[in-house]
Amino acid sequence: MRTGVIGTGRIGSTLARILVAAGHPVVLANATGPGSLAPLLAELGPAATAAHPVEAAGAADLLVLMVPFAGVRGLLPPHVVQDKVLVDATNAFSGPGTPADLGGRGSSEVVAEWYPGARVVKSLNTMHFETLAVAGAASGRTASERLAHYTAGDDTKAKEIVAGIITDLGYAPVDTGPLHSGGILQQPGGPLFNRSLTEAQALAWI
Repeated sequence: MRTGVIGTGRIGSTLARILVAAGHPVVLANATGPGSLAPLLAELGPAATAAHPVEAAGAADLLVLMVPFAGVRGLLPPHVVQDKVLVDATNAFSGPGTPADLGGRGSSEVVAEWYPGARVVKSLNTMHFETLAVAGAASGRTASERLAHYTAGDDTKAKEIVAGIITDLGYAPVDTGPLHSGGILQQPGGPLFNRSLTEAQALAWI
């Protein structure tokens, strides 16, 4: 499965590295164009390619949004992600450290409204990039010690696909429920955001 990653800052680049290390080909995109990704591509090797965001979305089997939440609306034509698993790894803030007030909606519900044909899953948004880089498959943790990554969504099969990738990366996939209630658990201000929890600890919070 080719994973598209839109957004190649610290977290997006880290995700690309661990995906390639786990045997997943990636196609990367950012706001400045494929040419800016040459150093990262040289590091990642032949499993990685670069494209513009729309091209990356079209080439990927699964797409991960790792851009600022404010940049998600209008980033892609909705038809490009029609019926595609779209992982919303963004976090909505109104200011430094302050969760955005979305009127009781989860931020991923808003993303789903912007891309109504996509199979939106909230995931990969709760962990600091430095932890993401070192706490997965190569960490030497036992199965019970694996840290949790979460999936929230209304499409069960889409969540299963994302859970498979989480497992490949060496983390424990934990289903937090539907996109509304499960997504709110994961987003800034929720009990699972920016907390390094094992599977058992995460399930206890849920």
